[in-house]
Amino acid sequence: MEKRLLIAQYDEIDIVAKALNSKIRREMLRILRDRELNINQLASLLSIPQSTCTVNVKILEQAQLIHTRQVAASKGAQKMCSLNCDEVVLPIIPEEQLIEHNTIEIDMPIGLYTDNHITPPCGLASETGIIGLFDKAGSFLDPHRAVAQIIWFTKGHLEYSFPLNLPENRKIRSVSISLEVCSEFPGYKNTWPSDITLWINQVEIGTWTSPGDMGGSQGKLTPQWWTLKNTQYGFLKTWSVTSEGSFIDSTRVGDTNLDDIRLEEAPKLTVHIGIKDNARNIGGMNIFGKKFGNYDQDLRLSLLLEPPV
Repeated sequence: MEKRLLIAQYDEIDIVAKALNSKIRREMLRILRDRELNINQLASLLSIPQSTCTVNVKILEQAQLIHTRQVAASKGAQKMCSLNCDEVVLPIIPEEQLIEHNTIEIDMPIGLYTDNHITPPCGLASETGIIGLFDKAGSFLDPHRAVAQIIWFTKGHLEYSFPLNLPENRKIRSVSISLEVCSEFPGYKNTWPSDITLWINQVEIGTWTSPGDMGGSQGKLTPQWWTLKNTQYGFLKTWSVTSEGSFIDSTRVGDTNLDDIRLEEAPKLTVHIGIKDNARNIGGMNIFGKKFGNYDQDLRLSLLLEPPV
């Protein structure tokens, strides 16, 4: 079984350390290694009261060491618990001290894609109005797409190209792509899963399942003319590649590493973001620019470089 690695943030060390500083909680993690159990089952195996089990499960959940979900039961609902990772990395030095002066960031407006293969329903909008026509793939060639602040489609992908202008004799330590994104449903539907995949240089990095097409309350940056009946905001997600593998946010999702994406072979880096034809959840996607949704950023490439020799 492939190991799942959790890299904790520096300001999360106390939370993770507290969660692991308990024989009961460590035993919970061991029991959940290869199975999903509810609170009653877990408490029974540990020979502890259900209330004690619930408190400890909450601590492990806060540390992102386990994942919980509510499922229907014969009497109401029950909380199911599963392991989130097999290994944990705790940083000793704050990340900001490590990356200071060694990071290159490029923000790409979401409308400046270099190619597209999308399936309607689809569309684009700027901060002030709709671009082109609803549900017409031809609108994705409209020159006004350069100022798009929200893009949506049902299936397919968009391609973006980033320049790779690196200082001489500097090696890349990690590559990250972050953006605000969610599923796509006519209007909105907060429970509407969609498997969203990102590729770098044609190599698949990982798939994140968006829980829904988020609406019902105004996005912090979403303009007032865009009605509450439509998608309002998404989730800020980060796909990363290091020498150790590929990650979504801080969770390891695969073995793809820096060697696999062949950064040295071209003066650019290409990113594809979309829905695979054989995805389990084909729920479309929305991409948000810096003037739509909840986050003040476009599609962002971050390159962390090794310190100069």
